[in-house]
Amino acid sequence: MAKDLSPVLRDVAAARGLPNAHYTDPATWAAERDALLFGQWAGIAFADDVPAPGDAWPVDYAGVPVLVLRDRAGAIRVFQNVCRHRGMILVDRPGPIRGAIRCPYHSWCYGLDGRLVATPHVGGPGQNAHPQVDRDTLGLIELRAHVWRGVVFVNLDGQAPAFDDAHADLIGRWGALDQPLHSDAASMFALDVACNWKLAVENYCESYHLPWVHPGLNSYSRLEDHYHIEAPGRYSGQGTLVYRQLQGEDGTTFPDFAGLPAKWDTGAEYVALYPNVLFGVHRDHGCAILLMPQGTERTVERVAIHYARPDTDPALRARNTEQWRAVFEEDILVVEGMQRGRHAPGFDGGRFSPAMDGPTHCFHAWVAARLERG
Repeated sequence: MAKDLSPVLRDVAAARGLPNAHYTDPATWAAERDALLFGQWAGIAFADDVPAPGDAWPVDYAGVPVLVLRDRAGAIRVFQNVCRHRGMILVDRPGPIRGAIRCPYHSWCYGLDGRLVATPHVGGPGQNAHPQVDRDTLGLIELRAHVWRGVVFVNLDGQAPAFDDAHADLIGRWGALDQPLHSDAASMFALDVACNWKLAVENYCESYHLPWVHPGLNSYSRLEDHYHIEAPGRYSGQGTLVYRQLQGEDGTTFPDFAGLPAKWDTGAEYVALYPNVLFGVHRDHGCAILLMPQGTERTVERVAIHYARPDTDPALRARNTEQWRAVFEEDILVVEGMQRGRHAPGFDGGRFSPAMDGPTHCFHAWVAARLERG
């Protein structure tokens, strides 16, 4: 990892981007994982991954085995996905849990609240208890979790401020959109992309690339119709003043979220909430993208599109899903191209356009500041 990141922290007009090692080097990846992904509120799943009590969703989050559960009371909880006995992975595929969570190694069992409830033969054949094995202290290790806009966030190191405090600014900015969200399996998809996760954030932050990478989108939501969103240390992105609703053949549209201010009639915003969640908000639907890092040079992008009501037209939903998939697939060429470019020894991180790259520089500066803080 570059020891001096001060060039990244300069004003956007004089700054350089993050050096190549931040996209290609395993040691730098390990440092970023701890500082950026584990030390913040990071998105790891969607609430719709566990729609009913008893549902479980195992996640490998940057190498850490995590289990997302919906408990019997309907609350979403997140635990380390390992048995407290010998560290065996407990759940290796999504699905409902009938009864208890049973370790496949020695059959230690846990409730959906994480309590250790059974330890067969732990005291010898036929003896299911032992005085030195205290079940009350050997429940699953629970992680701090919070659900916002359909995304399950966790803070792995346990040190981040409460989610509502850490992200009060964006929560307030979108307060009018704080309404129930509805999605389904047909409105979710994933893309496997050969790039470092940060490049996906950087690309999403800015509208500069629209005329060349998204010519169809730019034909009605032009570059000049966009504005920058910059909240240093928290999030950045872009907005548009000319959002156009998708219409069915009979002219129908998705129902709007209730009681929105007039700014949302033709406006939309697209924000990267650091570190790894990309949001889009519109009058009639929204989207959330989880960037799931798979090491230095591969990212799985999980996308969920949600609506104001559960009974929207399935055919129109399908068209909307395919429209967004096409837009996100257009980005793959450039983020993978930038990833390959980060192997050029003479590339020094690049420069920023002071007029066009403010949101991207905002993200680079956040990365550098977090790493320098240690």
